[in-house]
Amino acid sequence: METLNLPAIRALRPTWNNGRLFGQKRPLKPMHVWAIRVRLELVENYRDLALFNMAIDSTLRAVIC
Repeated sequence: METLNLPAIRALRPTWNNGRLFGQKRPLKPMHVWAIRVRLELVENYRDLALFNMAIDSTLRAVIC
């Protein structure tokens, strides 16, 4: 039985994250948290502000120093 070289099996281009760091990111600093909150309030994006506050309150990548 003959094996076919299908183009879907071979990598035609390099991977997008080749040579980049990946994994868990550093936690947000309080300065960054407040900057995000202020910007969301200024554009009156209350849905995203509520989701962001919920994520911070549940301590998802948040460090309060």
